[in-house]
Amino acid sequence: MGKIRFFLLSFLIVFFISSSLFAAQGDKEAGRKIYDKKCWWCHGEKGEGNGPAAEFLLPPPRDFTLGVYKYKSSPPGQVASDDDIFRMISDGMPGSMVGTAMPAWKDVLSEKDRWDLVAYIKSLTDIFESEKVSGQISFGSEVSSSEDSINKGKEAFKKAKCFECHGENGKGDAVKKLKDDWGFRVWPRNLTKPWTFRAGSEPKDIFTRVSVGIPGTPMPSFADPKSETKLSDDERWHVVNYVKSITDDSKKIKEGEIVVKAKNIEGELPADVNAPEWNNASATAYQMVPQIIAKERFFKPTNDGITVRALFNDKEIAFLLEWDDRTKSIPGDADAEKLSEGEVFEDAVAIQLPTSIPEAMQKPYFGHGDKEMGVNQWYWSSGNAAAAKVIDSTGLGSGKARDAAKTDVKGKGEYKAGVWRVILKRSLTTANAKDELQFEAGKFIPIGFANWDGSNGEKGSKHTMTTWYWVLLEPKAGSKVYTYPAAAIIVLVVGQLWFARSMRKDYEK
Repeated sequence: MGKIRFFLLSFLIVFFISSSLFAAQGDKEAGRKIYDKKCWWCHGEKGEGNGPAAEFLLPPPRDFTLGVYKYKSSPPGQVASDDDIFRMISDGMPGSMVGTAMPAWKDVLSEKDRWDLVAYIKSLTDIFESEKVSGQISFGSEVSSSEDSINKGKEAFKKAKCFECHGENGKGDAVKKLKDDWGFRVWPRNLTKPWTFRAGSEPKDIFTRVSVGIPGTPMPSFADPKSETKLSDDERWHVVNYVKSITDDSKKIKEGEIVVKAKNIEGELPADVNAPEWNNASATAYQMVPQIIAKERFFKPTNDGITVRALFNDKEIAFLLEWDDRTKSIPGDADAEKLSEGEVFEDAVAIQLPTSIPEAMQKPYFGHGDKEMGVNQWYWSSGNAAAAKVIDSTGLGSGKARDAAKTDVKGKGEYKAGVWRVILKRSLTTANAKDELQFEAGKFIPIGFANWDGSNGEKGSKHTMTTWYWVLLEPKAGSKVYTYPAAAIIVLVVGQLWFARSMRKDYEK
């Protein structure tokens, strides 16, 4: 055992010494060459955050000439450490489509290359010559999560007035319009979605953010002894445990889950978005990506996902669409206007379906269909929260709203605590079989979704969307096999994942 301990200790010493040597010996000239190949597209030729891609990115790329870094572990008021900068280069800023466009470079660049980049980036400002780092913040003694700790964390959350930005339930539903030090709009983090945290979601990552804050933004340090909202080490650990406890995994996109499984029930379908019947329906979460395939293209979304449930009986099918939205957007509403970035438009959501169930694995073009195979779009908006309309399309720009008297699609929505819940319902079969889908149990039917955040200037073609996925009305027990074999579904899963990733890459360019 003594030899093992000696070996491990020696390994750790060599590891940390080698890392320190890389940091101390980073070659800024070598780093400049890497920067000119990999980084200037976003951060600009001189590191001023004004590269050719900058106007399409939210948040904007970091201006290295200021020497201010949002995500650091050094004590409040101090510059970022070399390790902080190295970590951001290595790990990027993970998150959803509304995270950042900063990728992880650890699988592309060697460790030495990344330390060379640290040296070059630091040379773009003189702040590191005059200011030094004294170390990391103190983590104190980590408090294990428990019911008591979570309750204390909830109280500390209130004491520090975190709800003023993050909302009573941590959804980030704004009661303040926030700007950073450079005048850009910033949105409070939705704490129920830790996979969108830009500097990690492990307990120590969250403790660091609560302790250090986010320099340049309204997020303060809660370890600052001068602050009226200072929290003790234990209180900050309690807040960490509270934040971890409110995670909503039903909103997390799971790879391979591409089918909305509509559950068959007896009796009437629920008309209330909060009806208990919805709890028995499978929830499938989808990532929303910016619409960049047609003018007017859109690059700066705020809403990142949608969760879908479906129920049907022998007469009708109903979808419950749920998404987190920091603002309730209704034109003319005074509260919405205070929080909006520019003119207020309606929040909205849409379901897209082909006009008929395609043969085999065929699908219409996901951008409003095509001349060979049209689509129906069920559209609901916050300005008319108790109704819906149907739009028929055979390609981009061809959409025509159907006469309300000639459709039986019904809609109903409710906004509460940072969440929209909308029911869209229709008969399984209609008299207009030529122009609109006739639902059949046991068949995989293409389905897609779109979403508009009215307080973010989203209107018309400026919105987020998905590619085609699938809805399956589950046959009753004892029914024969489904239409498509398992092998076909595997092919579909791979194809959908490839599309989502390619859209992400296109967005980040």
